[in-house]
Amino acid sequence: MMNDDVAVIALLRRLDDADHPTGPREYDEQAISAMLDRLVSRLEADFATRCPAQRYHRNTVEYARVVVPGEATVCGERIVVSVSNFGSLAMVAAENPGAYLGTDDAREEGALDLGDLATVERALTDTGYVVVSEELLHTRYDRPAPLRTDARWPATWWDRYFGHP
Repeated sequence: MMNDDVAVIALLRRLDDADHPTGPREYDEQAISAMLDRLVSRLEADFATRCPAQRYHRNTVEYARVVVPGEATVCGERIVVSVSNFGSLAMVAAENPGAYLGTDDAREEGALDLGDLATVERALTDTGYVVVSEELLHTRYDRPAPLRTDARWPATWWDRYFGHP
């Protein structure tokens, strides 16, 4: 595990509050919305195209998804940024979350350009987000928040911060 992953796991554990499964105790819709608007503007400027954002209702932990259209990427595959209700958490996927095993797999399969990924990650960090890798999010969740699970599929950090409680 890389040092960055250790720091991100520590952050995920710090944010984890069993009494607040869908958002942080100090949930601030206006602040999260404004942060997302800044991200969308930045991605649109960086990729010179419209990047639509779909905002979700509070019955999911995922706050929104922003799409960089495939026509604007080197590989021709869209890039999807998922933003959590836990304001500063975001993850990047080629095509859709779960379409590949993560960004490394997407790059190896020719679906994600390293430069495009760096542009998206830079936009995220510059607008205040913490990038959580899809690979890390698919590791087992072993904390106290009550998550809906199927006995065949143990809960993951994805379920906790981007899924349905």
